[in-house]
Amino acid sequence: MFKLIFRKLSAKEVFLALGVVVFVIASIWLELKVPSFMAEITKILQTGGKTTLILNNGLFMLLCALACSACSVCASFCVSYLGANVAKRLRFLMFEKVQEFSPNDFSKFAIPSLITRTTNDILHVQNFMSRGLLVCVKAPIMAVWAISIIAGKSWQWTTATAVGVVCLVLMLTFVLMFAIPKFKVIQKQTDELNQATRENLTGVRVVRAYNAEAFEEAKFDRANKKVTRTNLFVNRVMGIISPFISIINNGLALAVYLIGAVIINNAVGDAAKLVLFSDMIVFTSYAMQVIMSFMMFSVIFIMLPRATISAKRVMEVLDTAPSIKDGKLDVSKLKKKGEIEFKNVSFKYPGAEDYILKDISFVAKEGQNIAIIGPTGCGKSTIVNLITRFYDVSEGEILIDGVNIKKFKLKDLYNRVGYVPQKAYLFSDTVANNVNYGESLVEKTDANVLEALEIAEADEFVLKMKNGIASQIVRAGHNVSGGQKQRLSIARAIARKPEILLLDDCFSALDFKTDKNLRENIGKWSTGVTTFMVAQRIGTIQDADLILVLDKGEIVGRGKHEELLETCELYKEIAESQISKEALGGK
Repeated sequence: MFKLIFRKLSAKEVFLALGVVVFVIASIWLELKVPSFMAEITKILQTGGKTTLILNNGLFMLLCALACSACSVCASFCVSYLGANVAKRLRFLMFEKVQEFSPNDFSKFAIPSLITRTTNDILHVQNFMSRGLLVCVKAPIMAVWAISIIAGKSWQWTTATAVGVVCLVLMLTFVLMFAIPKFKVIQKQTDELNQATRENLTGVRVVRAYNAEAFEEAKFDRANKKVTRTNLFVNRVMGIISPFISIINNGLALAVYLIGAVIINNAVGDAAKLVLFSDMIVFTSYAMQVIMSFMMFSVIFIMLPRATISAKRVMEVLDTAPSIKDGKLDVSKLKKKGEIEFKNVSFKYPGAEDYILKDISFVAKEGQNIAIIGPTGCGKSTIVNLITRFYDVSEGEILIDGVNIKKFKLKDLYNRVGYVPQKAYLFSDTVANNVNYGESLVEKTDANVLEALEIAEADEFVLKMKNGIASQIVRAGHNVSGGQKQRLSIARAIARKPEILLLDDCFSALDFKTDKNLRENIGKWSTGVTTFMVAQRIGTIQDADLILVLDKGEIVGRGKHEELLETCELYKEIAESQISKEALGGK
């Protein structure tokens, strides 16, 4: 917990943290001076002293109280500032770390869990810093200081105070034994609640279409009840603390007065009795300070376990090293050609036994159009994911312009690639900003956007929108159709003017006419651009320079359309299932 906090402090914040300690020590010293002035006033009243002495001591007592309050306010301001800034930095570091994760890294942390860690867990850390950190500094200093003052006053009073402290410690130990294990459970159950909520909101159309509202409500209710039951258990256990502390406070005050009454009664002489009475007043004040210190510890024990568990969950993410390591190659020394070679590439997911790809070898020359086709699950998209280094090969190597892809800086690699995923995704921004999205080596202009939209067959519907390329796209592109999203995603890749264009089955929502026109546009535009096209339709890929036919992770056929109709039985079956034999030339 403290490792996470202090590891993330800037020099300015370390200075503020030291200021907190100074202000706390000052406030404690001033607070502990008040009972001494009270004792002095009591003696003056008992001895019939001058009124001016009473007023002077009262004034000093008031000034100490005001100064103590001022120091406490300054300390509170500092820890609040620290808490807010550390929380801000942790949220940014979490977001930054997640940006580095590969799909394999995401599998270690479910998305709802990452959301909980970035919001709820960091909030617990912030709350502890803003409230609990001050108590962590103040409570032990005050307890030790107050005990050192009262230790020599009377062994009877000291024993009574010690008994009160022991009872308080035993009660806190008992409470924490039951409460601490539940804090981790609560955070996991919060993850499950977020998961149930996210699934329902994301799949709301399917839920309604299948009349599954009752089923989803029951699933959410189960997760909600689990969180509620655990929270109720923890709150009930923690509810013991406050009344128990009140009993100890009142019991200790009563014990001090009862013991004091006996001691004063047995004292010889009025002067001795007056001194003992004054000592009893002072001791009661300091004994209350001791109990208050341990009561403050109860606040720590309530907040610290939950904050510690939250901090560990945050650290799990921050300490996770991305599985895809960045290279160090200086791309300025390379001649940009876009040639890609797979050399005996095999791939399986981490922890899996079966290979998705087996011994894949081929060469894509500069400017060639490479098509990949095959049954569902044969590894077509995996080839694209390996080129983008979303995953690294298990065996073999991938070369770009003769250099192992692992040697490239990821930033430089992505600047050379235009990628269109299977599932088109648009961001809540304008059309222009979606097309010109991210870092690019080309100038971002409206003319560039319009050119890309025209090539992607998207200019017509975009220009019909109310504000043209300045029109707003809502989150995930829910205000445009599936085909329009695909064309905008293709335009985004084209606008980068990449050396390598990766089209991962992104024509599926297009009608045949748009598909044909778009392929012709890309064909004219992509001179010198190495293009990989994953598709299910024969019509989409039949003009490719090289077609790779995959089955069960292996290349079972390669060549042009006409060659494969003669040499590859699987390709012929796929073709005949989509196009009549007559259209294929009777083959």
